[in-house]
Amino acid sequence: MADLLLELFGEEIPARMQARAADDLKRLVCDGLKAAELPFETAAAHVTPRRLILHITGLPEAQPDVREEKRGPKVDAPETAIEGFLRGNGLSRDQCEERELPKGTFLFAVIERQGRPTAEVLSEILPKTFADLPWPKSMRWGRGTTRWVRPLQSILALFDGAAVPLTFADVESGAQTRGHRFHAPETFTVSDFADYQGKLASANVVIDAGERRRTIAEGARRLAGDAGLTLVEDDGLVAEIAGLVEWPVPMLGGFHARFLDVPAEVLVTTMKVNQKYLSLRDGDGKLAPNFITVANLEAGDGGKQIIAGNEYVLTARLADAEFFWTQDKKKTLESRLPALDDMVFHAKLGSLGDKVRRIETLSAALAEFIPGADGEAARRAAHLCKADLVSDMVYEFPEVQGVMGQYYALNEGEAEDVAQAIAQHYSPAGPSDDCPTAPTALCVALADKLDILVGFWAIDEKPTGSRDPFALRRAALGIIRMVLENELRLPLQKAFRLALASYDFSDDQDDSLLDFFADRLKVHLREQGARHDLVQAVFALGGEDDLVRLIARVRALDSFLGSEDGANLLTAYRRAANILRIEEKKDGVSHDGAVDAALLQQDEETALASALGSAVGKIDGALAGEDFAQAMAAMAGLRQPVDDFFDGVTVNADDGALRGNRLRLLSQIRTTLHKVADFSEIEG
Repeated sequence: MADLLLELFGEEIPARMQARAADDLKRLVCDGLKAAELPFETAAAHVTPRRLILHITGLPEAQPDVREEKRGPKVDAPETAIEGFLRGNGLSRDQCEERELPKGTFLFAVIERQGRPTAEVLSEILPKTFADLPWPKSMRWGRGTTRWVRPLQSILALFDGAAVPLTFADVESGAQTRGHRFHAPETFTVSDFADYQGKLASANVVIDAGERRRTIAEGARRLAGDAGLTLVEDDGLVAEIAGLVEWPVPMLGGFHARFLDVPAEVLVTTMKVNQKYLSLRDGDGKLAPNFITVANLEAGDGGKQIIAGNEYVLTARLADAEFFWTQDKKKTLESRLPALDDMVFHAKLGSLGDKVRRIETLSAALAEFIPGADGEAARRAAHLCKADLVSDMVYEFPEVQGVMGQYYALNEGEAEDVAQAIAQHYSPAGPSDDCPTAPTALCVALADKLDILVGFWAIDEKPTGSRDPFALRRAALGIIRMVLENELRLPLQKAFRLALASYDFSDDQDDSLLDFFADRLKVHLREQGARHDLVQAVFALGGEDDLVRLIARVRALDSFLGSEDGANLLTAYRRAANILRIEEKKDGVSHDGAVDAALLQQDEETALASALGSAVGKIDGALAGEDFAQAMAAMAGLRQPVDDFFDGVTVNADDGALRGNRLRLLSQIRTTLHKVADFSEIEG
């Protein structure tokens, strides 16, 4: 068995594309090997800013030999049929065998194909794979016509220690690579993966992205600790930096303390987004006038010039932020509002100013459903929540929208809860983002997202498949999380009507929006390990749009079905439902009527009818009081009477009246259980 080593070396690959490219390279090559009947043991992909690497172990020296038999037409078949068979298999008549079968004598083509050497197959598979890599953006360079992410300089392709001959993008493969751009730019020859990895490490290249991330994080923490500071942990930024360097060298820099008068979020944002710097905090937990930058080389002066250069560039950026902060404070948020009327929110939904006026009204109306909320405070926060979008600071640093609105509002003397709502009304922006908890912030955040959903639903701009250009799934999930995490008793249908009332559309509400929420809720609960079929079972009853009540019912149902009584009752329900479906289809009528007590002949059916009558009252009372555990307990009481009924009673009696009455009894089982959930939607 032999190994394959690939390296595609060139100019820097954008960090955001690297991990996906490594995965795609492994997938495409492995798919090609499988299609060529070349099994392997392991496949591992690596990526650095300048190289895509793939190492595959356990490949055979050649494809397996193949012997294939194909049955053709009968020997006395028309000549055209025989010629077509011979032509399709590249054979002459004398190369075929004639075999006697029960239905006659048939021609058989016996095709024996000797397996090709693996290296020869790789010479065909690999160039096609390189061409098929799905880069988000690609380019041409020089006089070549091949499109790739960046100019390619060399291809290392080794199989069993020997170079695999191939050409891609006018670059011929070989057994050579080169090291770090500055420390070891000379080419060198490698023999296998261990030799390759070792020589690259000696040439200041770490091919393992995970190792580069650890070097950055541990080095940054060490530098911070030595300076009496604490690193602001940011795994995403560390991963991005690891995609920018092949030999990471963390360094500590600083900036003038005067810039700390600018909001910390702005400083962190410009350091992160523009410079890829890690931020630090002092002993009091406040932002420190320092940063961690990561160089891509070992500097001869210990990094003094690198640090000085980074400090110079950062000072210029922070000076811009300081200027914007100073200038923005000269205008009030209120004075910025007219500019929102000139910003299009959506061609069919009006301007951003129109949106603000809608969510003002909606925020105040939602205060009714949020304990502790004040409608006027919510209206004020909504009135100002988008004003910072036309500030110089947010224009330069869009990432701090909302946050800057909070700072400007506090600077102008607005109430704390109003300023907080301005900052948090975009939240939660993703699954890892915290939800607002303060009443005023909840009002505005809910209103902002409800307005988006109802508006785009009304103009039929709904998500389709993987396409969701207006992030409506995220908006719905944000509402779901806010409602559940804050246990808000918010009826969604009424909330939709309140949101729709601010538009000039018809009052007719599209019920599919509630279905959309049901789907999002299933996804949310599935991620938490809950059963999505139980959510559907409760939603299927219709009319349930209180998510807190719905989840309480789902949890009680889940607990009930996990018990012996619940599992057995579900089995009995399915038996009853199946009988009803079959018999109602046969009879052409529904057997939903009332049970005639005079026709109850056997003790088992009398006991079941009595148990159902008693259970209905208990279930209705428990549901009215939202005591779902008690409702499940009432259903559990049906288990034994239902079991006894099926054990002792023949439903399809010869007497038509008796049969009909017993079918109506089965229908009552179904109807009674459907008071809690549609059991037909439950899986398993």
